Amino acid sequence: MAKRSEERSQDAHRKIKLGGLIVKAGLADIPTSVLLGLLVEGRERIRDPGEFERLARLGDREFKT
Repeated sequence: MAKRSEERSQDAHRKIKLGGLIVKAGLADIPTSVLLGLLVEGRERIRDPGEFERLARLGDREFKT
């Protein structure tokens, strides 16, 4: 039972972190359908290694602000 509780706690922590990223990106007030569309499009775009690296650098800069 403790293992299941730990898994649920880790899952909740992960979701909280992901929600924090949405807020940090300034996307908390857009409709959820638009947000999901952005994420789906991003998922497709990062298949290109160059785009993956470009977005990683952009994200690194944003974390520093």
